[in-house]
Amino acid sequence: MMQANPQVDAATASYIDGLGAEALAKAAAYTAGNHWLLLWSLVVSAIVTWLIVRSGVLDRMQAKLERRNGFLRTFLIPAVFLLISSLLSLPFAIYTDWWREKEYGRSSQPLADFLSQGAISLAISVVVGGLFLAALYWLINRAERRWWIWSGGLTAAAFAFMMLLSPILIEPLFNQYKPVPAGPVRAALEEMAAKANIPSDRIFMYDGSRQSNNFTANVSGVLGSARIAIADVALKEASLDEVRAVTGHEIGHYVLGHIWRSLIVLSVLAIVLFFLADRLFPVFARAFGSTAKIGEPRGVPVLMFMVGVGALIAMPVTNTLSRMSESEADAYSLRTEDKPDALSSALVKTAEYRYPRPNPVQEAIFYTHPSVERRVRRAMEWKFRQR
Repeated sequence: MMQANPQVDAATASYIDGLGAEALAKAAAYTAGNHWLLLWSLVVSAIVTWLIVRSGVLDRMQAKLERRNGFLRTFLIPAVFLLISSLLSLPFAIYTDWWREKEYGRSSQPLADFLSQGAISLAISVVVGGLFLAALYWLINRAERRWWIWSGGLTAAAFAFMMLLSPILIEPLFNQYKPVPAGPVRAALEEMAAKANIPSDRIFMYDGSRQSNNFTANVSGVLGSARIAIADVALKEASLDEVRAVTGHEIGHYVLGHIWRSLIVLSVLAIVLFFLADRLFPVFARAFGSTAKIGEPRGVPVLMFMVGVGALIAMPVTNTLSRMSESEADAYSLRTEDKPDALSSALVKTAEYRYPRPNPVQEAIFYTHPSVERRVRRAMEWKFRQR
C-alpha cells in the first residue's frame, strides 16, 4: 500500500493529467482492446486448429513420410503446420497488428511493408520453430513418460540461442542499425555503456518508426552480443536527460541479469505446461477430432493449442515477474542516473499505448509493466526523498 504524500501525489497527478482527458480515454480504449484480443486470439487459434485437424493434411503427410528419416518427418510436419496456421491467421494478424495500430495512430507502416516483414518473420518461425518442435518430438519419443522434465532444458537452450543470435542475425532483417552520431547523446551513452561493460561500438540507433510510433529503447543480446539500441522515435522526441533515464532502465535489465531470470522462469513454465499437455493431450485431441497421440507430429496443432491455453492461464504469474523486473530496472536507473523527472516524462510518453491508471485487478492480470502512474509515483518518491 502506497503511503499518501501531498508532494508526491501532486507531482504524479501533474504528469498523468498532463496527457489530457482525450488522450487518457484513447489509451484506455486501446489498452482494453488489447486485453480483449487475448481472448479473440485464443478463439482464432481454436478455429485454425480445428480446420487443420479436420483437413487431414498433416495425417496424410505423416503417412507419406512414415518410412523416411525420423528427423525429416518430425521437422517437416511441424514446419508445414506453422506455415498453414500463419496463413490462416493472416487476416486476423492484419487487423490486430496493422489496421488497428494505424487506427490508433501507433503506426504509419504501409501494408505492403507490413506483409513483406511478416513473410520474413514467417520464414524464420517456420525454420526455427520446426527445428525446436523436431527436437521436442525426439524428446517425447526418446524419454517417453518423463519427456516433459527435459523440455525445460530444451526451452532454455532454444531461448538462449535466440537471444545470442537475435541482435546479430535476426533484428537487422527488420530494421537498419547505425551507430549513434557523434555528439552529447553518443557521449552519454558511451559513458553509460562503459559502466555496464558494453563495448562502445555496440551502441546503435534504428529505424523503429518503420513499424511503430512507440517511444522505445532496449539492451538486447547476451555476453559478447549485448548492445544498446535506441529507436529513432525516442531520439527525435527525447531530451538528453530522458535518453539517459530510459537507457539507464534498459541497462538495468542487463546488469541485474533479468534475461537469465526470465530464462529460468520460462524453463520451469515449459516443464509445467508440457507436463499438463502430456496428461491432457487425449482430451484435447478428442475435442478437435484428432486421433493422434502426443508423440506423433501430426498432433502438433493440438499440442500447440494446449501450450497457448496454458500460457494464457499462466499470464498473471509471468506478468507479475515481468513487473518486478521493470520496477527493479526503474530503481537501477534512478540510482545510477538520478533523473526522476526525466524518467517520469519519458514514461508518460509510453502511456499513450498503455493506460496509466488501470484498476489493481487489470494491472495484476494483464500488465507486463507496472502502471505508468505507479512508476511515476515511485520516481517522485525518489525525487523528494533525495532532495
